[in-house]
Amino acid sequence: MSHIPYGYEVKDGKIFIVEEATDKVRLIFQNYVSGMSLTESAKTAGHPITHSMVKQLLQRKCYIGNSFYPKIVDENLFRRVQIELQKRQKSTGKTRRKVPVIRTNFVLSDEREPQENFTKQAEYLYSLIGVK
Repeated sequence: MSHIPYGYEVKDGKIFIVEEATDKVRLIFQNYVSGMSLTESAKTAGHPITHSMVKQLLQRKCYIGNSFYPKIVDENLFRRVQIELQKRQKSTGKTRRKVPVIRTNFVLSDEREPQENFTKQAEYLYSLIGVK
């Protein structure tokens, strides 16, 4: 079974709300919308976790409820948090990850000389590969 999000627990194969945790989840959402940082939102709510974990928590759609998870957060509040997350990302310039350049155009030299065993032959052939 996959990880159960904070604020929920499994009993007899069904998902239930953990009341003391749901108050913290709601408060984290409210704190963030009110202007607190990710880390400060969780710390003030009594659930100090890293900023990346807070962000993941704020982006989990399960908190607005679905056929499996009971509703913890109002859909309007959830939407406001998503808008605020995007707004803050844009203001810091962190909207896109830098994607590393992966070279896929390779050439193999025509110069080949047989080697004494398969391992040495493979090492030799790999040494002939170059980037176009």
